[in-house]
Amino acid sequence: MTGSLTDNYAAGGFGLALQPGHRPALLVIDFVRAYLVEGSPLYAGVEPARAAAQTLLEAARRAGIPVVHTNVQYQPGGRDGGVFFRKVPALKCFEAGAHPDLAAFAAGLEPIAGETVITKQYASAFFGTTLASTLTSLGVDTLLIAGVSTSGCVRASAVDACQHGFIPLVVREAVGDRHPAPHEANLFDLQAKYAEVVGLELALRYLEGIGDGG
Repeated sequence: MTGSLTDNYAAGGFGLALQPGHRPALLVIDFVRAYLVEGSPLYAGVEPARAAAQTLLEAARRAGIPVVHTNVQYQPGGRDGGVFFRKVPALKCFEAGAHPDLAAFAAGLEPIAGETVITKQYASAFFGTTLASTLTSLGVDTLLIAGVSTSGCVRASAVDACQHGFIPLVVREAVGDRHPAPHEANLFDLQAKYAEVVGLELALRYLEGIGDGG
């Protein structure tokens, strides 16, 4: 295999553009304090992504589109977390009642009345939850995605969104990871195969058009 990474994928037929629909929702994935508080086992240093996600959330609320937040919670001992819980010991901070300060939603990203909160146990926001049926019942065709982490729950949720028939728009500045390498690698792969990775400004213009009835 020769040539640049982008050229290699393009030659293989990857990366065609998906066109956003007219009935979007915003999915904010796991933006809780565990990823933002130094000393937390899940600390990822994603404050810039938190700020961008807050901007996106405020725009979604102005546009009047559905907003869904996810968080993670396990029964004591993680017995409902299966292999995932065993694989990632840091998830123990989400055992019910163990660390309520870390499990709390990040400042500026707290759900408000009328917004859906889905509590999950696995990476994808769709797996074992009512997310797909909720979005379908609302007539959603496009899913703006913000949250953490890019290589974990964001990726898993974006792939599942595609597989459930929703156009995934992963907002680059509003997702984050603990290291740039997996962050960039997963954004590249999502753009190539499963989603549109869009900039925050483009996402905000899209929402303005939705809010104006466009």
